[in-house]
Amino acid sequence: MILCLDIGNTHFYGGIFIDGKLKFQFRKISMGSVSSDELGIFLRNILRENGYDPQDVSNIGFCTVVPETIYSMRNCCKRYFNITPFMIGPGMKSGLNIRYHNPLEVGADRIANSIAAIEQFPNQNIIIVDFGTATTFCAISSDRDYLGGTIVAGLKISMEALEKRTAKLPTVEIVKAPHVCGRSTVESIQAGLFYGNLGMVKEVTSRITSECFAHNRPLIIGTGGLARLYDDSKLFDIYIPDLVLNGIHQSLKMNRG
Repeated sequence: MILCLDIGNTHFYGGIFIDGKLKFQFRKISMGSVSSDELGIFLRNILRENGYDPQDVSNIGFCTVVPETIYSMRNCCKRYFNITPFMIGPGMKSGLNIRYHNPLEVGADRIANSIAAIEQFPNQNIIIVDFGTATTFCAISSDRDYLGGTIVAGLKISMEALEKRTAKLPTVEIVKAPHVCGRSTVESIQAGLFYGNLGMVKEVTSRITSECFAHNRPLIIGTGGLARLYDDSKLFDIYIPDLVLNGIHQSLKMNRG
């Protein structure tokens, strides 16, 4: 039984793999600074409550874009699972040729997504759109070259900015707005968030396609918690909500066998 964890700015996302198959997933709100004991107790409890014995965990892999969680995560795994975890980071095998000016700048979650994508869709040009705290775009060629991408403020950041930087605009639920012309302040904000990001994704994927894949249209993959809002909007060729966990699992196999 393998435990894979994606520690983001907003959510802590995990899953259990058994015989190569993702059997169970869970999420919790990220808490910023957190101790190894808090993490260990949470992980053992969430496994037990869902019918899994923590003693059956044989390996742990994780990626994080929050550097202050690394120490706690490593200590948690050693203390509560007696396992030294594998972390996606510099020097590991990835199967990617990273074409960034500085490859170390590429976020671990973007690397994990890309590893999963080239494993599931070999020999294809790919654009990954990940709706997380930030909305990120990754371009990968059929030769497994990680060409780069785009980073945009995510839906939740945009909503929070409106609420914090204006005197009268409220916090709203992020939903699929039925109309672009809202008839209340809440409806107008929801329409702006939904359709503004819809147009942004269309424009960015179109420009990446023209710039990087002019002669062979890429497969467009949607992922991330908020991507489901656009699942039927024809933004993606395929929606894979657990892409990052599959990438962590695949990376663990590549580097630890």
